[in-house]
Amino acid sequence: MKVIIFGATGFSGQDILAEAIKQGHEVTVLVRDASKIKIKHNNIKIVEGNVLEPAVVASVLQQQEAVIQCLGVGGKGDGKPNTFISDATKIIVDEMQKLNIKRLIAMSNVGAGNSVAFQPWFFTKIILPYFMNWLKVIIEDKNRMESIIMNCNLDWTIVRSPNIVDKPAKGKYNATLDGNGLKLSITLPDLSKFMVDQLKQTSFINQAPCISN
Repeated sequence: MKVIIFGATGFSGQDILAEAIKQGHEVTVLVRDASKIKIKHNNIKIVEGNVLEPAVVASVLQQQEAVIQCLGVGGKGDGKPNTFISDATKIIVDEMQKLNIKRLIAMSNVGAGNSVAFQPWFFTKIILPYFMNWLKVIIEDKNRMESIIMNCNLDWTIVRSPNIVDKPAKGKYNATLDGNGLKLSITLPDLSKFMVDQLKQTSFINQAPCISN
């Protein structure tokens, strides 16, 4: 499948790119700095550009069959409110709709949308606002992002992850829509496999599963 990945230089994005290549997809990546793509493969096309420029996004979406959006603000970000992810998502969604590209897989966080109800009250009322404000800011923008996606006419899947740990894959994970069985973390390889698997799977179209292991 011809897939474009937005966010391929990030912590999760690099591994998602590797998994997409492993699964045999033809991958295009839009990045600000091509030198940050460390994987060398004939099935990777690197395009330098700004995801916040609609003309650039429209250009790289040409001939694509699906989109993986795993954009981030660079680790924890600077703790200040921003709209980068939601602004970029709005552009991506708009251009996908114009080109009739239907499949979108987007990465979000546990705590966004209705999954805030899956978190302990102590975390949402005390830990998050007073001790993890950097995450609160990220989730606020992921809420805006999710609203944009959920109100479009694409075949979307929003993948909500808890803490992502850079450890070997466990080879199994739980995907839940109601919080049942949700744990505190998921390994990076398992997250990446789940994200890329959604390109061919349809069970979570127009849904937002939380995954963990």
